[in-house]
Amino acid sequence: MTTSIPTPTDPTPTDAATPTDGAVAAVTEVAADGELTLTVTDDGIARVTLNRPDAGNALTMGQRDALLTWFARFNADPSVRVVVLGSTGRFFCTGADLRQQRSAGPRPDGVPEKLVGDIRRAMTTGGINVVHAILDCEKPVIAAVQGTAAGIGAHLVFACDLVVAADNAKFIEIFARRGLAVDGLGTWLLPRLVGLARARELVLLAEDIPATRAAEIGLIARTVPAEELAATVDDLATRLAAGPTRAHSANKWLLNRSLDVDRHTLAQEEAWVVEALSYTEDADEGVRSFVERRPTRFRGF
Repeated sequence: MTTSIPTPTDPTPTDAATPTDGAVAAVTEVAADGELTLTVTDDGIARVTLNRPDAGNALTMGQRDALLTWFARFNADPSVRVVVLGSTGRFFCTGADLRQQRSAGPRPDGVPEKLVGDIRRAMTTGGINVVHAILDCEKPVIAAVQGTAAGIGAHLVFACDLVVAADNAKFIEIFARRGLAVDGLGTWLLPRLVGLARARELVLLAEDIPATRAAEIGLIARTVPAEELAATVDDLATRLAAGPTRAHSANKWLLNRSLDVDRHTLAQEEAWVVEALSYTEDADEGVRSFVERRPTRFRGF
């Protein structure tokens, strides 16, 4: 059975589905006053859904806190083998909810309400950490994108391992339109995905980038007709959930490291990772299934 994954806001699990005729059992939880949902199924898929459709799924502080808690628990839960990040409504995520700001707390007499360092501290403990959590997640993360992904919403997408977008989706580095510097690790993500010249274009012009264009320039993995989005993501999630989870984790880590270290350092790290993975049960199964000429049955450890 699937393990219930608690949230920091005392979520109320819904009734778990009762499987019939081979159906998959699921446990659903809610956080941030229903603005974020998590469904974990017995086939190893954790589905995280942004649920503020009337607000364009703008990201709140409560949602950020819940996402950080959930992604940390995904790493430790062997029953979770892949994560799908999606949303409800017309938009994926239109950015951070700028109407919300954490209180800096009481100030001594004579101290201004705003101090240098307050915003930096809020950023490094907020949205940036969610992007880190996705990048550092030990399980593959798939983004299922419909509608607009803008600002930090786009960066949540770009941090995912596989991005599948409906053909009506679009991406916007919206910061220049608001007179703001890019945040949410956008200036780290974009050059690695599309190169420095394209990153400059995306950031400085702040244009709408249709999904088809995003796929052409390597910003996302693929685009599909809107009516095929759910089925395509389900297929990818099922394939990854049935795969060698520890190998996926190691390969993801190596790929993320590849542009940050020199060739010889990565060669040594790769060699150690290959050795460590060779002792997993899935590695043994991969070899046995090849020798025995039968389908591979990975267990995730």
